[in-house]
Amino acid sequence: METRTYDNSRILAFSICVLSLALFFSGCAAYQVSGDVQRGRYALMAGDSKSALAYFQRAAEVDPGYAAKIGPVKWESVWTYMGRAQYSGGDFTAARKSLEQARSRYPDDSLAPLYLGLALSKAGDQQTAAKEIRLGLNGLNEWLEYVDQYSIDKAYWDPGAIIRSEIKNGLARIEGKEINWPELVASAERVGMDIEREADEALREKRRERRDSAKGDDKSN
Repeated sequence: METRTYDNSRILAFSICVLSLALFFSGCAAYQVSGDVQRGRYALMAGDSKSALAYFQRAAEVDPGYAAKIGPVKWESVWTYMGRAQYSGGDFTAARKSLEQARSRYPDDSLAPLYLGLALSKAGDQQTAAKEIRLGLNGLNEWLEYVDQYSIDKAYWDPGAIIRSEIKNGLARIEGKEINWPELVASAERVGMDIEREADEALREKRRERRDSAKGDDKSN
């Protein structure tokens, strides 16, 4: 009977090689997902909901649990982005499903209930829509207040309280005797897009300050 002997060093080397390849491809996938979400964000902010949706769908297929960090202790699910693109494209049924998925995966993602409420308002369920929009606006307001009081990044996020002022206007509309839905929808949509723009502006400002600081250090040397 033939017997085989195995070189433990070769087995170890092979195992390390397999692990390295797995880590490499995992890193490539993560890079692809984050890139697709970022490209989708830019398309969404530019008003190209069709291209944005394609990017978000591809990202969700690779990593359905992905969430992008948009600010201090704040993440936005790829499903929220997908729902926002579907909402923007007028597919309110698909948007509702995506946003419900986002809520189940990331309960702290306040943009999910905000846009779920917007989608429901377009579908005619205004009672539930008002509750969801209120939940989203309150969550965003609480987060911005937290950033303003406790975060080292407070100088970059809503320093003039413009977004928080719009949020409070939206909440006041919900609490009014009769909701003016066109005004509430327009206000909530502004808040959603302002959050995205503020995320990019905060990042640009921080990078600018780091560059200026580095130039100052070079001159002093």
